[in-house]
Amino acid sequence: MPQLRRRSLLRAGGFREPLSTGIILAGGRSSRLGQDKRRLRLWGAHGPTLLAHTVALAAACCAEVLVVLNDPEAWRDLPARLVPDAYPGAGPLGGLASGLAALTTDRALLLACDLPLLQPALLRALLAEPLAGDALVPRQHNAQIEPLIAVYHQACLPTLTACLTHDERRMGAAVRRLAVRYLDSDWWRRFDAEGRSFLNLNRPEDLAQAMRQTLR
Repeated sequence: MPQLRRRSLLRAGGFREPLSTGIILAGGRSSRLGQDKRRLRLWGAHGPTLLAHTVALAAACCAEVLVVLNDPEAWRDLPARLVPDAYPGAGPLGGLASGLAALTTDRALLLACDLPLLQPALLRALLAEPLAGDALVPRQHNAQIEPLIAVYHQACLPTLTACLTHDERRMGAAVRRLAVRYLDSDWWRRFDAEGRSFLNLNRPEDLAQAMRQTLR
């Protein structure tokens, strides 16, 4: 596996402390889309896969990048630390818990691997926000939350693990158990005016929309 490029912050006295870790969830089955979304090449046949593109975005603003997945042997050349999903079948919540358990930093930027239009400015802004509680989660104007483009503190891991232990696998329900600061549209539109970052690829129609926008 390629050597990881780590970033750090110089503290008083010369102590270097890592900033944040990127956690990318890449264990989904892509059943509704009908193909492995991780291997999509929306930027041309010689461009990166969607997963490699997401890793590159996270690496640009994080100390380290972890990818949680079920088939690490298929991604050995990916420039990231591959973390097995400790809760297979538990969806994004299990992936988040698996990633948080592997952290070497206090907080993490969580990204799903099926977000082709992620805006780097939004990711940087999320990481620049103070994290006083458990999480920073964007929220749409209709109150829909976006927990798969969010920042989480490692301290919330016991709460998430308890949810999984009690067979609560819904991401939204687990997030509501945390001390969350929600970032409403008047905040995130400063960095992503059209909300393009929140388009995820669940259906063929989503893929068609993403391809149109990447060609703009």
